[in-house]
Amino acid sequence: MPYLIGTDEAGYGPNLGPLVISASVWRVPDGVHADGLYRLLEGTVAGPGRLEDVSPARLVIADSKVVYQAGRGLAPLERSVLAAMALVGRRPATWREVWDGLAGGSLDPCHALPSYTDYDAPVPLEADAAEIHSLAEGVERGFRAAGIELVSLRSRAIFEAEFNDLVERHGSKGTVLSHATLELAARALAPLVQGPISVLCDKHGGRNFYQRLLSEWFPEWLVEVYGEGRAESLYRFGPAERRVEFRFQAKGERCLATALASMASKYLRELAMRAFNAFWCGRLPGLAPTAGYPVDAKRFKSDVATFQARLGIADRLLWRCR
Repeated sequence: MPYLIGTDEAGYGPNLGPLVISASVWRVPDGVHADGLYRLLEGTVAGPGRLEDVSPARLVIADSKVVYQAGRGLAPLERSVLAAMALVGRRPATWREVWDGLAGGSLDPCHALPSYTDYDAPVPLEADAAEIHSLAEGVERGFRAAGIELVSLRSRAIFEAEFNDLVERHGSKGTVLSHATLELAARALAPLVQGPISVLCDKHGGRNFYQRLLSEWFPEWLVEVYGEGRAESLYRFGPAERRVEFRFQAKGERCLATALASMASKYLRELAMRAFNAFWCGRLPGLAPTAGYPVDAKRFKSDVATFQARLGIADRLLWRCR
């Protein structure tokens, strides 16, 4: 049976908080392509559309910007991501267990930042735990009936200090995103020893050419170019029994596998910002929380500057350079 892998990020634009990249890995019946998963799972999964009318028995998988919107709260996003984690055998009960289950080791470089090192909280934060459990059980039955398996869901979070180091090394945050995505994809590919594999990635900062980057991460193979353009860039490599295809597509999150990766990335980033704001706002009365995006991030940075200096936290640990 073939495999489908979807990757996507959250937090590419902000100056505060992590950049998070995720990959969802699916095993599917022969002949099923990335754009066919929604049709095959239409009774089990709700895609883009009128999500407010969705039955509680259906798993919502759509671009995270659609699922998580101002005024709707975290619950719809959290419900889906925690149910998906249950499908791969992960049932976290705390904030830290979510990180361990999706992005083990990502918090390790944060030892110099008390906003992350000392924080924990029970999860779900806003969704209903019993509803998530029931949803996961029903979705598992629906997937099994369709001959589909969610094999794994994993993430890579790059916090401020590491982000700044990587931008300095690679020269641009777009290249940082590409390398981190291909690193994650290579890890997701490694256990898949038999069968064709299709990897779908959202475009990285407008980049159209990925052959050199793919050759760096998969040096044992000749990476063949099948097209490079604004809408899509397509590459293939590997032996016939394990042929690998990488497709970099504008608005790739329209496909189910990439949409789930988008949601996992956004959920982790929101968890990170919960911890970040809890630390700073809990110590500076009257400080308004931030989502970390450029204009408000400058306000926040100015508001915490005196306390930040008193704590001895360097800017490079708190503020992303790009």
